Amino acid sequence: MKKKNLVMLSATLLTAIALAACSPSTDSSAENSETTPSSSIDLSQVELPQLDNEIKENESVVEITTSKGKITVKLFPDIAPKAVENFVTHAKDGYYDGTTFHRIIEEFMIQGGDPNGDGTGGESIWGEGFTVEKSNQLYHIRGALSMARAQALDSQGSQFFIVQNTQDMTKDLAIQFTPEKIIEAYKNGGFPSLDGEYTVFGQVIDGMDVVDEIAKVETGANDVPTEEVTIESMKVIQEAK
Repeated sequence: MKKKNLVMLSATLLTAIALAACSPSTDSSAENSETTPSSSIDLSQVELPQLDNEIKENESVVEITTSKGKITVKLFPDIAPKAVENFVTHAKDGYYDGTTFHRIIEEFMIQGGDPNGDGTGGESIWGEGFTVEKSNQLYHIRGALSMARAQALDSQGSQFFIVQNTQDMTKDLAIQFTPEKIIEAYKNGGFPSLDGEYTVFGQVIDGMDVVDEIAKVETGANDVPTEEVTIESMKVIQEAK
């Protein structure tokens, strides 16, 4: 496994200080007043669409063809409408075609979606950043598709990442704050410390073996892969009704 150091998932790379720090730490106990669910919410009754591979009518599906194989993701517009609209529109317009996974950290995530190919570019379909969409239904379990951003919560543009970590991340998770079924899912990997800080808007339903293969690519300085891994095309298989 590659050395896990402090990393930053970024929509821009203007300065090191301007980026939002996102550490692949095994400490998953971080909670704050914004992300901690209200005690009045019964988390055992919350719908958790990531845990169901069945495609519903209110979900969109996109097939990502990469130089390593195909990854199929389903998206949740009812929960993260702006992130889904942004991603689907970019996919239909060919915005991501020919771009690379410019940042790869094995046992953490693979990041892409920048037309500049170096983490410095990309914009939303609205031409400006949009804010994080928080939810108690979506989590950074293994295979989660999430928006990258800079330090500001409203700096999401076009960049995204797929969580790849395979390690058990249930330490310090509690059913008072995290649904029991999600805690069970975190036994198979993920990064709960990102929950509430980044917008989860989709889940890989086929092709995690491809994600794992991409994550194994050798990297150099700043987690830049030494072998180019490209997104050849994206195809919208289904749009939510």
